[in-house]
Amino acid sequence: MKRFLVLLLFVFSSLNAQSITWTDITSNYTLPSGVKVFKGVRSSPQLTAYYFDVDLNNPKIAIRPYVTGSLATLPELVKRFGAYAAVNGGYFSGTSAVSAVIYPSEVKAQNVAVLSRNSQSYPVMRSFFGIKQDRSMAVDWIYHFGGTIQDIYKYQAPIAYSNNDPSPKAAPQKSSGSQYSNLLVGIGGGPTLVKNSQSRLTYNEEIFWGSGVELSDLRPRTAVGYTANKHAIIFACDQLQLQEMPEIFISLGCVEAMNLDGGGSTQMSIGDQSLISSSRDLPAILAIVNADSLNLPKTPVFEKIIDTGDKEAEIIGSNWITSANSGYYGSTPSRICGIGDGSSIAQFRPNLTKQAEYEVYAWWVASDNRAKDTPFIIHHKNGTDTVRMNQAVNGSVWNLVGKFTFKADTTDRIIITNGAKNGNYVVADAVKIVSYDPATITGIDEKPYASIVKEYSLSQNYPNPFNPSTTISYSLAKEGKVTIKVYDVLGHEVSELANEVKSAGSYQLTFSAADLPSGIYFCKMISGGFSDTKKLILIK
Repeated sequence: MKRFLVLLLFVFSSLNAQSITWTDITSNYTLPSGVKVFKGVRSSPQLTAYYFDVDLNNPKIAIRPYVTGSLATLPELVKRFGAYAAVNGGYFSGTSAVSAVIYPSEVKAQNVAVLSRNSQSYPVMRSFFGIKQDRSMAVDWIYHFGGTIQDIYKYQAPIAYSNNDPSPKAAPQKSSGSQYSNLLVGIGGGPTLVKNSQSRLTYNEEIFWGSGVELSDLRPRTAVGYTANKHAIIFACDQLQLQEMPEIFISLGCVEAMNLDGGGSTQMSIGDQSLISSSRDLPAILAIVNADSLNLPKTPVFEKIIDTGDKEAEIIGSNWITSANSGYYGSTPSRICGIGDGSSIAQFRPNLTKQAEYEVYAWWVASDNRAKDTPFIIHHKNGTDTVRMNQAVNGSVWNLVGKFTFKADTTDRIIITNGAKNGNYVVADAVKIVSYDPATITGIDEKPYASIVKEYSLSQNYPNPFNPSTTISYSLAKEGKVTIKVYDVLGHEVSELANEVKSAGSYQLTFSAADLPSGIYFCKMISGGFSDTKKLILIK
């Protein structure tokens, strides 16, 4: 079956663009229900293009990004991550993504925040394609104020730069934007192509001038958009002008759309079959996956980040200096130290409250002169391990150091030393400690109190919002089993407060969420056919 799309006549750089003829070629491939693929051809100027139509109303399929420190071509990454199909992701430099990559509850990479033009530093906002928890989609201009989901703010418009603007403008403020809420996954890129079903090409505002990304040259392109009825449109082509793309996406029914990296990075693959190929290795992709087997990172029940400026961090030795490189975590620039005998150290004290298994991650700013064997010395329950990390690559993302069982006492340590041999400098920036063990949730204290109870009830917690503890009151009309659990906004259980047989009466629980991140949680009680849920708001 052929699907004909009649486009408006474009006149760019004296090129009279003919219409694109689209053909449904889904039957040529093995794709799940809800995913279609179309091929488009145009004779003048010559064009071969493809797009995936992904129906996100189908709960069995999903779209999500992946990022990796082990770069590969798109077909190799599709196989590695078990995706049905994919395109290349956003922009990257060397081996590191410089466009946002968001996993559930985790920022894997951030959009670039500052660009160098005319020998000056220009604060910049870039585009972001986000998928929310209800599977709705949006294209927004965002800015990162830190390394967490809660630090992402979106804005009604990007910074108002003009082409080759001679003067940098002020960086965005939180007060002029809004915190990005209910975000599940997403990927950065730019410029924006379509907003509110209208062409909105923010090439100048996002400072693509001077980047090598041109408006009117013919080159491979990759982009993503969505329709009003929750269909994602994922597009790639062999050669096209950037300024043509808004009208193409509008003609495909998109209400919003965003450009991704193009040129030699443009790739599109179904399984190991390339529709548009390139030999370039990629760090990030946007993939179509089976929603029942996403293998997304689990939602941690505990997460703690220690930056070099925090009280739990200590820099020892006179050879450490503040790095001028961007891409550091949080508000404290990274520290670097010349390689040596290991006597200069950066020490992080986890100060944990529960003995359990934890994952340790490290953040650094990568550069060619960074040590490829930086020692991370972990003091844990079972002894001391030294893990050597290559800090010349995978910068400005969380890198897994390893899994360790910590004792939750003063002997726990994460230490970075300058005892490297391969490179010039070691980096100390930030560490993250994560656990999926429910035992790490602290402070469940249940107290019964006397009263005559005639009905079941679950009262609203008090105080609400709370930090870090709150009281939850409930009543049982008769003896029986009661379960009370706390869930995060993704529906993942983060704490079981009660699961036992109790006598009729009224009770109070003191729930401490000292080690949980700020956000919205839900407390659900079930007993004797009674069920009720209350919203808990944790603000730190």
